[in-house]
Amino acid sequence: MRNLFLLFLLLLALPGLAQKITISGKAIDKETKEPLVFATIGIKGKSIGTITNLQGDFDFHISRELQNDMFVINMLGYKTYEAPVWTLLEIKPLVIEVEKSSIVLDEVLISDSLNGGEILQIALSRIEQNYPMTPYLMDGFYRDIKKVGGTYISLLEAAVKIYDEDYREPRNKFKLHERVALLEVRRSIGYSSKFTTYFDQDNLLEDLLLHNSIRYRHFPIEQVFFNSLKREKDSYYNGHEVFVVSYKDEYFLTAFIEKGTYAILHAEYENDTDEELMKKRGLESKFVNLKRVIDFKPYEGKYYLNYITVESKVNWYDIQTKELKFETELSQSLLINEVFPDTNKRIGSTEKMKNYGLQYQDLPYNKEFWDNYNVIKESPVDRKVIEDLEKHGALDKQFKEN
Repeated sequence: MRNLFLLFLLLLALPGLAQKITISGKAIDKETKEPLVFATIGIKGKSIGTITNLQGDFDFHISRELQNDMFVINMLGYKTYEAPVWTLLEIKPLVIEVEKSSIVLDEVLISDSLNGGEILQIALSRIEQNYPMTPYLMDGFYRDIKKVGGTYISLLEAAVKIYDEDYREPRNKFKLHERVALLEVRRSIGYSSKFTTYFDQDNLLEDLLLHNSIRYRHFPIEQVFFNSLKREKDSYYNGHEVFVVSYKDEYFLTAFIEKGTYAILHAEYENDTDEELMKKRGLESKFVNLKRVIDFKPYEGKYYLNYITVESKVNWYDIQTKELKFETELSQSLLINEVFPDTNKRIGSTEKMKNYGLQYQDLPYNKEFWDNYNVIKESPVDRKVIEDLEKHGALDKQFKEN
Protein backbone atom coordinates (compact mmCIF):
# COMPACT_ATOMS: atom_id res chain seq x y z
CA MET A 1 0.00 0.00 0.00
CA ARG A 2 2.84 2.41 0.86
CA ASN A 3 4.42 1.83 -2.58
CA LEU A 4 1.08 2.41 -4.29
CA PHE A 5 0.65 5.66 -2.37
CA LEU A 6 4.13 6.86 -3.40
CA LEU A 7 3.37 5.94 -7.01
CA PHE A 8 0.11 7.92 -6.79
CA LEU A 9 1.99 10.97 -5.50
CA LEU A 10 4.56 10.64 -8.28
CA LEU A 11 1.84 10.50 -10.92
CA LEU A 12 0.26 13.60 -9.44
CA ALA A 13 3.59 15.42 -9.62
CA LEU A 14 4.41 14.50 -13.22
CA PRO A 15 2.08 17.04 -14.88
CA GLY A 16 3.70 19.78 -12.81
CA LEU A 17 7.15 18.79 -14.06
CA ALA A 18 6.07 19.45 -17.62
CA GLN A 19 4.51 22.81 -16.82
CA LYS A 20 5.89 26.07 -18.13
CA ILE A 21 7.12 28.91 -15.98
CA THR A 22 7.51 32.48 -17.19
CA ILE A 23 10.19 35.02 -16.38
CA SER A 24 8.87 38.50 -17.16
CA GLY A 25 11.16 41.47 -16.85
CA LYS A 26 13.01 44.42 -18.34
CA ALA A 27 16.70 44.68 -19.25
CA ILE A 28 18.34 48.10 -18.91
CA ASP A 29 21.78 49.70 -19.03
CA LYS A 30 23.05 49.85 -15.44
CA GLU A 31 24.50 53.32 -15.86
CA THR A 32 22.08 55.15 -18.15
CA LYS A 33 18.93 53.15 -17.25
CA GLU A 34 18.11 53.03 -20.97
CA PRO A 35 16.37 49.85 -22.22
CA LEU A 36 18.48 47.20 -23.92
CA VAL A 37 16.85 46.59 -27.30
CA PHE A 38 17.02 43.08 -28.80
CA ALA A 39 19.23 41.73 -26.01
CA THR A 40 19.44 37.93 -26.11
CA ILE A 41 17.64 36.12 -23.27
CA GLY A 42 18.43 32.45 -22.63
CA ILE A 43 19.43 29.57 -20.38
CA LYS A 44 23.14 28.81 -20.08
CA GLY A 45 24.09 25.77 -22.15
CA LYS A 46 20.60 25.42 -23.66
CA SER A 47 19.32 26.32 -27.12
CA ILE A 48 16.09 27.96 -25.98
CA GLY A 49 15.84 31.75 -25.92
CA THR A 50 14.08 34.98 -26.80
CA ILE A 51 14.98 38.66 -27.18
CA THR A 52 13.88 41.91 -25.57
CA ASN A 53 11.58 44.32 -27.41
CA LEU A 54 12.09 48.01 -28.19
CA GLN A 55 11.45 48.87 -24.52
CA GLY A 56 13.80 46.17 -23.18
CA ASP A 57 10.84 44.07 -21.97
CA PHE A 58 10.59 40.30 -22.30
CA ASP A 59 8.45 37.28 -21.39
CA PHE A 60 10.49 34.08 -21.35
CA HIS A 61 8.54 30.80 -21.20
CA ILE A 62 10.61 27.78 -20.13
CA SER A 63 10.03 24.31 -18.72
CA ARG A 64 9.75 24.17 -14.92
CA GLU A 65 12.59 21.64 -14.88
CA LEU A 66 14.98 24.49 -15.81
CA GLN A 67 14.28 26.50 -12.64
CA ASN A 68 17.67 25.53 -11.16
CA ASP A 69 19.56 26.44 -14.35
CA MET A 70 21.34 29.73 -15.05
CA PHE A 71 19.39 32.55 -16.69
CA VAL A 72 21.58 34.71 -18.98
CA ILE A 73 21.38 38.00 -20.88
CA ASN A 74 23.90 38.75 -23.64
CA MET A 75 24.32 41.90 -25.72
CA LEU A 76 27.13 43.41 -27.74
CA GLY A 77 29.23 45.79 -25.66
CA TYR A 78 27.94 44.46 -22.32
CA LYS A 79 29.05 41.95 -19.71
CA THR A 80 27.07 38.72 -19.60
CA TYR A 81 24.39 38.81 -16.90
CA GLU A 82 23.82 35.50 -15.07
CA ALA A 83 21.49 34.47 -12.25
CA PRO A 84 19.75 31.21 -11.20
CA VAL A 85 16.24 31.08 -12.66
CA TRP A 86 14.58 30.44 -9.29
CA THR A 87 15.98 33.66 -7.81
CA LEU A 88 14.11 35.75 -10.40
CA LEU A 89 10.66 34.18 -10.27
CA GLU A 90 9.27 36.14 -7.31
CA ILE A 91 10.77 39.56 -8.12
CA LYS A 92 7.96 41.89 -9.23
CA PRO A 93 8.71 44.03 -11.15
CA LEU A 94 11.90 42.42 -12.41
CA VAL A 95 14.31 45.05 -13.71
CA ILE A 96 17.76 43.70 -14.62
CA GLU A 97 20.64 46.15 -14.84
CA VAL A 98 23.37 45.01 -17.22
CA GLU A 99 26.88 46.50 -17.07
CA LYS A 100 28.80 47.79 -20.05
CA SER A 101 31.98 45.88 -20.70
CA SER A 102 35.21 47.49 -19.60
CA ILE A 103 36.83 45.89 -22.66
CA VAL A 104 35.00 48.30 -24.99
CA LEU A 105 37.84 50.64 -25.90
CA ASP A 106 37.76 54.41 -26.33
CA GLU A 107 40.30 54.07 -29.11
CA VAL A 108 41.13 51.24 -31.45
CA LEU A 109 44.14 49.45 -30.03
CA ILE A 110 45.44 47.14 -32.74
CA SER A 111 48.00 44.70 -31.41
CA ASP A 112 48.05 42.93 -34.78
CA SER A 113 48.38 44.11 -38.37
CA LEU A 114 44.89 43.12 -39.54
CA ASN A 115 42.75 45.78 -41.18
CA GLY A 116 38.96 45.71 -41.59
CA GLY A 117 38.97 44.05 -45.00
CA GLU A 118 41.34 41.29 -43.90
CA ILE A 119 39.20 40.56 -40.82
CA LEU A 120 36.02 40.16 -42.89
CA GLN A 121 37.81 38.03 -45.51
CA ILE A 122 38.99 35.63 -42.78
CA ALA A 123 35.46 35.56 -41.31
CA LEU A 124 33.90 34.69 -44.68
CA SER A 125 36.49 31.98 -45.29
CA ARG A 126 35.58 30.36 -41.93
CA ILE A 127 31.81 30.22 -42.35
CA GLU A 128 31.84 26.44 -42.75
CA GLN A 129 33.93 26.13 -39.58
CA ASN A 130 31.75 28.39 -37.44
CA TYR A 131 28.21 27.62 -38.63
CA PRO A 132 26.33 24.28 -38.70
CA MET A 133 27.45 21.80 -41.34
CA THR A 134 24.99 19.05 -40.35
CA PRO A 135 21.17 19.14 -40.62
CA TYR A 136 19.38 21.20 -37.96
CA LEU A 137 15.90 22.43 -37.04
CA MET A 138 14.88 25.77 -35.55
CA ASP A 139 11.62 26.90 -33.96
CA GLY A 140 10.84 30.52 -34.69
CA PHE A 141 8.37 33.37 -34.35
CA TYR A 142 7.65 35.50 -37.42
CA ARG A 143 5.91 38.87 -37.52
CA ASP A 144 5.19 41.34 -40.30
CA ILE A 145 3.43 44.68 -40.08
CA LYS A 146 2.30 46.74 -43.07
CA LYS A 147 1.83 50.48 -42.98
CA VAL A 148 0.42 52.90 -45.58
CA GLY A 149 0.77 56.67 -45.20
CA GLY A 150 1.68 56.25 -41.54
CA THR A 151 -1.39 54.09 -40.78
CA TYR A 152 -1.13 50.43 -39.80
CA ILE A 153 -3.20 48.26 -42.14
CA SER A 154 -2.24 44.68 -41.29
CA LEU A 155 -0.48 42.43 -38.80
CA LEU A 156 0.59 38.82 -39.20
CA GLU A 157 2.26 36.54 -36.66
CA ALA A 158 3.25 32.92 -37.14
CA ALA A 159 5.05 30.15 -35.29
CA VAL A 160 7.29 28.26 -37.71
CA LYS A 161 9.73 25.37 -37.86
CA ILE A 162 12.75 25.78 -40.15
CA TYR A 163 14.94 22.96 -41.50
CA ASP A 164 18.31 23.38 -43.22
CA GLU A 165 20.99 20.94 -44.31
CA ASP A 166 24.06 23.10 -43.62
CA TYR A 167 25.81 26.42 -44.31
CA ARG A 168 27.56 25.34 -47.52
CA GLU A 169 27.68 28.10 -50.12
CA PRO A 170 24.68 27.65 -52.44
CA ARG A 171 25.02 27.81 -56.22
CA ASN A 172 21.94 30.02 -56.46
CA LYS A 173 22.29 32.67 -53.77
CA PHE A 174 18.78 34.00 -54.31
CA LYS A 175 16.82 30.73 -54.03
CA LEU A 176 15.65 29.59 -50.60
CA HIS A 177 17.36 26.40 -49.39
CA GLU A 178 15.63 26.13 -46.02
CA ARG A 179 12.32 24.32 -45.67
CA VAL A 180 9.70 25.93 -43.47
CA ALA A 181 6.59 24.43 -41.85
CA LEU A 182 3.87 26.52 -40.24
CA LEU A 183 3.01 25.50 -36.69
CA GLU A 184 0.40 28.16 -35.92
CA VAL A 185 -0.68 31.40 -37.61
CA ARG A 186 -2.20 34.57 -36.21
CA ARG A 187 -3.47 37.18 -38.64
CA SER A 188 -5.57 40.32 -38.69
CA ILE A 189 -8.52 41.09 -40.87
CA GLY A 190 -6.38 43.98 -42.09
CA TYR A 191 -5.28 41.71 -44.94
CA SER A 192 -8.61 42.46 -46.62
CA SER A 193 -7.47 46.07 -47.09
CA LYS A 194 -7.17 47.08 -50.75
CA PHE A 195 -3.74 48.52 -49.96
CA THR A 196 -2.22 45.08 -49.24
CA THR A 197 -2.09 44.54 -53.02
CA TYR A 198 0.61 47.22 -53.16
CA PHE A 199 2.90 44.93 -51.15
CA ASP A 200 4.67 41.83 -52.42
CA GLN A 201 2.13 38.98 -52.54
CA ASP A 202 4.76 36.23 -52.37
CA ASN A 203 5.70 34.43 -49.18
CA LEU A 204 7.31 37.21 -47.13
CA LEU A 205 8.90 34.77 -44.67
CA GLU A 206 10.81 33.14 -47.53
CA ASP A 207 11.97 36.59 -48.60
CA LEU A 208 13.10 37.36 -45.06
CA LEU A 209 15.20 34.18 -44.77
CA LEU A 210 16.97 35.13 -47.99
CA HIS A 211 18.24 38.24 -46.18
CA ASN A 212 20.64 36.00 -44.20
CA SER A 213 23.73 37.25 -46.02
CA ILE A 214 26.04 34.88 -44.12
CA ARG A 215 24.03 31.81 -45.13
CA TYR A 216 23.70 32.98 -48.75
CA ARG A 217 27.11 34.71 -49.15
CA HIS A 218 25.76 38.04 -50.37
CA PHE A 219 28.99 39.91 -49.66
CA PRO A 220 30.88 41.43 -52.63
CA ILE A 221 33.95 39.49 -53.71
CA GLU A 222 35.85 42.38 -55.35
CA GLN A 223 39.03 43.44 -53.59
CA VAL A 224 38.00 47.10 -53.85
CA PHE A 225 35.17 46.34 -51.41
CA PHE A 226 37.51 44.80 -48.83
CA ASN A 227 39.96 47.65 -49.25
CA SER A 228 37.15 50.08 -48.36
CA LEU A 229 36.33 48.42 -45.04
CA LYS A 230 37.33 50.28 -41.88
CA ARG A 231 38.27 48.77 -38.55
CA GLU A 232 36.26 50.45 -35.78
CA LYS A 233 36.56 50.28 -31.98
CA ASP A 234 36.66 46.74 -30.64
CA SER A 235 33.62 45.53 -28.69
CA TYR A 236 32.66 42.67 -26.38
CA TYR A 237 30.07 39.86 -26.45
CA ASN A 238 29.39 36.76 -24.36
CA GLY A 239 32.74 36.98 -22.59
CA HIS A 240 34.77 37.47 -25.77
CA GLU A 241 36.35 40.43 -27.54
CA VAL A 242 34.85 41.35 -30.89
CA PHE A 243 36.23 43.04 -34.02
CA VAL A 244 34.01 45.74 -35.53
CA VAL A 245 34.39 46.54 -39.24
CA SER A 246 32.33 48.94 -41.35
CA TYR A 247 31.70 49.97 -44.96
CA LYS A 248 30.27 53.41 -45.77
CA ASP A 249 29.86 54.13 -49.44
CA GLU A 250 26.82 53.45 -51.64
CA TYR A 251 25.33 51.64 -48.62
CA PHE A 252 26.20 51.16 -44.96
CA LEU A 253 27.40 47.89 -43.45
CA THR A 254 28.72 47.10 -39.96
CA ALA A 255 29.86 43.59 -38.99
CA PHE A 256 30.75 42.35 -35.50
CA ILE A 257 33.22 39.45 -35.65
CA GLU A 258 34.39 37.37 -32.70
CA LYS A 259 38.14 37.38 -32.11
CA GLY A 260 39.70 33.93 -32.23
CA THR A 261 36.92 32.14 -34.11
CA TYR A 262 36.24 34.95 -36.61
CA ALA A 263 32.52 34.10 -36.44
CA ILE A 264 30.23 36.88 -37.67
CA LEU A 265 27.99 37.47 -34.65
CA HIS A 266 25.96 40.44 -35.83
CA ALA A 267 25.59 42.48 -39.02
CA GLU A 268 23.70 45.70 -39.77
CA TYR A 269 22.95 46.93 -43.29
CA GLU A 270 21.19 50.04 -44.63
CA ASN A 271 20.64 51.16 -48.20
CA ASP A 272 18.92 54.28 -49.57
CA THR A 273 18.04 54.35 -53.26
CA ASP A 274 15.32 55.46 -55.69
CA GLU A 275 15.31 52.27 -57.75
CA GLU A 276 12.10 51.73 -59.74
CA LEU A 277 10.30 48.52 -58.81
CA MET A 278 6.93 48.00 -60.53
CA LYS A 279 3.87 49.62 -62.09
CA LYS A 280 0.30 49.00 -61.01
CA ARG A 281 -3.05 50.70 -61.63
CA GLY A 282 -1.59 53.85 -63.10
CA LEU A 283 1.04 54.08 -60.37
CA GLU A 284 4.75 53.31 -60.26
CA SER A 285 6.77 52.39 -57.18
CA LYS A 286 10.26 53.37 -56.15
CA PHE A 287 12.37 51.76 -53.46
CA VAL A 288 13.28 54.29 -50.75
CA ASN A 289 15.11 52.57 -47.90
CA LEU A 290 16.01 49.15 -46.51
CA LYS A 291 17.41 48.37 -43.05
CA ARG A 292 18.47 44.86 -42.08
CA VAL A 293 19.88 43.39 -38.86
CA ILE A 294 21.11 39.77 -38.59
CA ASP A 295 22.17 38.27 -35.26
CA PHE A 296 23.62 34.87 -34.31
CA LYS A 297 23.95 32.97 -31.03
CA PRO A 298 26.42 30.22 -30.07
CA TYR A 299 25.32 26.70 -29.17
CA GLU A 300 27.50 23.60 -28.87
CA GLY A 301 30.41 25.19 -30.70
CA LYS A 302 28.44 26.49 -33.69
CA TYR A 303 26.61 29.75 -34.42
CA TYR A 304 22.91 29.65 -35.24
CA LEU A 305 20.55 32.36 -36.38
CA ASN A 306 19.16 34.32 -33.42
CA TYR A 307 17.00 36.90 -35.18
CA ILE A 308 16.56 38.86 -38.41
CA THR A 309 14.76 42.18 -38.73
CA VAL A 310 14.10 43.97 -42.02
CA GLU A 311 12.38 47.30 -42.56
CA SER A 312 11.66 48.49 -46.09
CA LYS A 313 10.00 51.62 -47.49
CA VAL A 314 8.50 52.05 -50.96
CA ASN A 315 6.82 55.15 -52.40
CA TRP A 316 4.07 55.09 -55.07
CA TYR A 317 3.80 57.86 -57.66
CA ASP A 318 1.29 58.79 -60.36
CA ILE A 319 2.85 57.62 -63.64
CA GLN A 320 1.67 60.68 -65.55
CA THR A 321 2.14 63.52 -63.06
CA LYS A 322 4.95 61.93 -60.97
CA GLU A 323 3.03 63.10 -57.87
CA LEU A 324 3.61 61.09 -54.69
CA LYS A 325 0.33 59.29 -53.91
CA PHE A 326 1.23 57.31 -50.79
CA GLU A 327 4.09 55.67 -48.88
CA THR A 328 4.24 52.00 -47.86
CA GLU A 329 6.33 50.48 -45.07
CA LEU A 330 6.91 46.82 -44.28
CA SER A 331 8.46 45.70 -40.98
CA GLN A 332 9.47 42.04 -40.66
CA SER A 333 11.10 40.11 -37.84
CA LEU A 334 12.03 36.49 -37.23
CA LEU A 335 13.08 35.32 -33.76
CA ILE A 336 14.61 31.86 -33.39
CA ASN A 337 13.56 30.63 -29.95
CA GLU A 338 14.96 27.08 -29.99
CA VAL A 339 17.57 25.15 -32.01
CA PHE A 340 17.77 21.37 -32.56
CA PRO A 341 21.23 20.53 -34.00
CA ASP A 342 22.24 17.28 -35.73
CA THR A 343 18.62 16.34 -36.29
CA ASN A 344 17.29 13.28 -38.07
CA LYS A 345 13.89 14.93 -38.47
CA ARG A 346 13.02 16.71 -41.68
CA ILE A 347 10.17 18.82 -43.00
CA GLY A 348 8.37 16.76 -45.63
CA SER A 349 6.75 18.09 -48.78
CA THR A 350 3.28 17.79 -47.22
CA GLU A 351 4.36 19.84 -44.18
CA LYS A 352 6.22 22.52 -46.15
CA MET A 353 4.55 25.91 -46.31
CA LYS A 354 3.22 27.10 -49.64
CA ASN A 355 5.02 29.68 -51.77
CA TYR A 356 2.17 32.17 -51.65
CA GLY A 357 1.48 34.63 -48.82
CA LEU A 358 1.22 33.38 -45.24
CA GLN A 359 -2.01 35.33 -44.79
CA TYR A 360 -3.70 32.74 -47.02
CA GLN A 361 -2.34 29.79 -45.02
CA ASP A 362 -3.99 30.60 -41.69
CA LEU A 363 -4.96 28.00 -39.10
CA PRO A 364 -7.59 28.14 -36.35
CA TYR A 365 -6.54 30.48 -33.55
CA ASN A 366 -4.89 28.52 -30.73
CA LYS A 367 -4.85 30.68 -27.60
CA GLU A 368 -3.21 28.05 -25.35
CA PHE A 369 -0.35 27.61 -27.83
CA TRP A 370 0.37 31.34 -28.07
CA ASP A 371 0.16 31.84 -24.29
CA ASN A 372 3.17 29.52 -23.89
CA TYR A 373 5.22 30.26 -27.02
CA ASN A 374 8.26 32.53 -26.90
CA VAL A 375 7.60 35.64 -28.96
CA ILE A 376 8.97 39.17 -29.11
CA LYS A 377 6.94 40.78 -26.33
CA GLU A 378 4.41 43.34 -27.47
CA SER A 379 5.61 46.92 -27.09
CA PRO A 380 3.34 50.00 -26.81
CA VAL A 381 3.76 50.40 -30.58
CA ASP A 382 2.65 46.80 -31.14
CA ARG A 383 -0.34 47.29 -28.88
CA LYS A 384 -1.29 50.40 -30.85
CA VAL A 385 -1.14 48.31 -34.06
CA ILE A 386 -3.42 45.70 -32.53
CA GLU A 387 -5.80 48.33 -31.13
CA ASP A 388 -6.12 49.91 -34.58
CA LEU A 389 -6.74 46.56 -36.23
CA GLU A 390 -9.15 45.38 -33.55
CA LYS A 391 -11.49 48.20 -34.52
CA HIS A 392 -12.74 45.55 -36.94
CA GLY A 393 -13.39 43.27 -33.96
CA ALA A 394 -11.32 41.36 -31.37
CA LEU A 395 -8.51 39.30 -32.89
CA ASP A 396 -9.80 36.08 -31.28
CA LYS A 397 -13.17 36.69 -32.95
CA GLN A 398 -11.54 37.53 -36.28
CA PHE A 399 -9.63 34.25 -36.26
CA LYS A 400 -12.80 32.29 -35.57
CA GLU A 401 -14.63 34.05 -38.39
CA ASN A 402 -11.93 33.54 -41.02
